[in-house]
Amino acid sequence: MLWKSVSVSHCWLLLCLLGAAETVPIDKIKVNKIEEPVEHATVETPDTGLYYDRYLREVIDVLETDRHFRDKLQTANIEEIKSGKLAKELNLVSHLVRTKLDELKRQEVSRLRMLIKAKIDAQQGKDAGIDHHALLKQFEHLNHQNPHSFEPEDLELLIKTATSDLENYDQERHEEFKQYEMLKEHERREYLKTLDEEKKKQEEARFEEMRKKHKDHPKVNHPGSKDQLKEVWEETDGLDPEDFDTKTFFKLHDTNGDGFLDEQEMEALFTKELEKIYDPNNEEDDMIEMEEERLRMREHVMKEIDTNKDRLISMDEFLNASEKKEFVDAENWETLGEQELYSEDELQEFEKRLSRQEHELRMKSDDLLKQREELQLQQDQFQAQKFEFQQAVQQLEQQKQAQQAHPPTGPNGELQFHQETNQAAPPGNAQALPPGHDQPQDLNQPAAPGQDQTHQ
Repeated sequence: MLWKSVSVSHCWLLLCLLGAAETVPIDKIKVNKIEEPVEHATVETPDTGLYYDRYLREVIDVLETDRHFRDKLQTANIEEIKSGKLAKELNLVSHLVRTKLDELKRQEVSRLRMLIKAKIDAQQGKDAGIDHHALLKQFEHLNHQNPHSFEPEDLELLIKTATSDLENYDQERHEEFKQYEMLKEHERREYLKTLDEEKKKQEEARFEEMRKKHKDHPKVNHPGSKDQLKEVWEETDGLDPEDFDTKTFFKLHDTNGDGFLDEQEMEALFTKELEKIYDPNNEEDDMIEMEEERLRMREHVMKEIDTNKDRLISMDEFLNASEKKEFVDAENWETLGEQELYSEDELQEFEKRLSRQEHELRMKSDDLLKQREELQLQQDQFQAQKFEFQQAVQQLEQQKQAQQAHPPTGPNGELQFHQETNQAAPPGNAQALPPGHDQPQDLNQPAAPGQDQTHQ
């Protein structure tokens, strides 16, 4: 299971690129003119975790090459952008941009079709019929009815789908983490079943000791509070805590200088707090839990400070949050180790589901084993037949070589040829004649009595 932070800043960049509160008249000649792509400094943007992340990135990169689309950034309205109403602005981009977007969509449709085919082949076999058109309906980030060209509707679908998926991402991640924790406990209990009573007590005592050691850590400041930020200011930035200033702090940690703190820049602020709880050298500390702790800190701060819900914290939002009472008098942070992540009923239900899955896997494994045995038997039979055939061919070859090396000869060494006949040859040098022919007489022999001797 992969646990990592997920950035959506480039997705919101797409949203900003699309927006315009008021349409500006654009010269049609300039619109149709093919513009040279503008070179930008290469900036690595983290993966969003969306299955269409690459397609989303490529669409953003192509749209950024259009000057008129970039100009819409200045008057962008986030609500209009999220609703997809401004996707019609796509009709005003250059022909080169539209051509590139068309090609991107065709590639994406082709990729989805290959994924569908691979999934069905794995489940049902290669002979299963596939209705690609029907199955493409499950992908909502593009118009599957038109797989050849990128239209305003595709842009609208891409914006809405990305916005919805990213908003639900944290909740889905919480559920995956719960599954991970329940699996850990399930495996621990299964291991205890293999031990005798004495060793089981020792293992239970060791587990309880590790849990207490994990909880025994310094005070964890509330993420986004003044105490937490001042600690970063002093220990990370190396500045005097008495000189702490929220505006200066914001500018110091706006590492890309875009005027916002994105999710990665916020998560970097929690490293000092996480080091109080987790140490990779300690057996009792789980690094997967540490990453989940980091993401929950970021999620909490965004919920408190990001008032317009664009997943970016502006300078104004940051300063407004610093004026609230909670910024100074914040409670300590409740870590994952202090929370009840699942109930006993949820764990039992999880174990039942896991048991059913294991049973299904065993059945499939048995079927595959039988198929393997049948294939092995067929292969053994084929090998036996192949061996017999090779033996017969070898014997025939040996006989042929023997005849060529030692042909049959007569008494005086002459070659002797045998010709099979239906009748035995007469004695002497006489040769057998076909039926109805008389045997010629030897002229040196006397004629038998009564025989005509006219030709003597």
